[in-house]
Amino acid sequence: MSGGVEWALHCCVVLTSVGEPVPAARLAELHDVPPTYLAKQLQALSRAGLVRAVQGKSGGYVLTRSPASITVLDVVQAIDGPGPAFACTEIRQRGPMASAPEACTAPCAISRAMASAESAWRASLAAVSVADLARDVESDYGGGALAGIAAWLNTARG
Repeated sequence: MSGGVEWALHCCVVLTSVGEPVPAARLAELHDVPPTYLAKQLQALSRAGLVRAVQGKSGGYVLTRSPASITVLDVVQAIDGPGPAFACTEIRQRGPMASAPEACTAPCAISRAMASAESAWRASLAAVSVADLARDVESDYGGGALAGIAAWLNTARG
């Protein structure tokens, strides 16, 4: 999983705390990450319909849906794509003890185990929303953490 997933999730959580668009540059400053790389993650979220770019002097990014309806899996797929994390290369058909292709009509034990793990992983990520993450941030850092971030963002914009 790419680092962009972490950044995108943090940005989505931050966007739950503000009522106005937040520029990509402000989000990058808040998280101390390279603005151009973060902008790419925000563009991917936008292409997936999770955030919307607002143009103009007071422009920036806003969530397009309620935080409760955006899952962690939605963000992961927006950033890293919907493809599987594990890709079987049929290594069992190579080398001096290779199995014949016709003997490999079903996935091997390793491929089955990885598919099962991926299914569980995706189900777990789909069960957690951005609203859940925001609630947990508040719980982890004490009430008002997101309000403090929102105040910083609003003050920083001048």
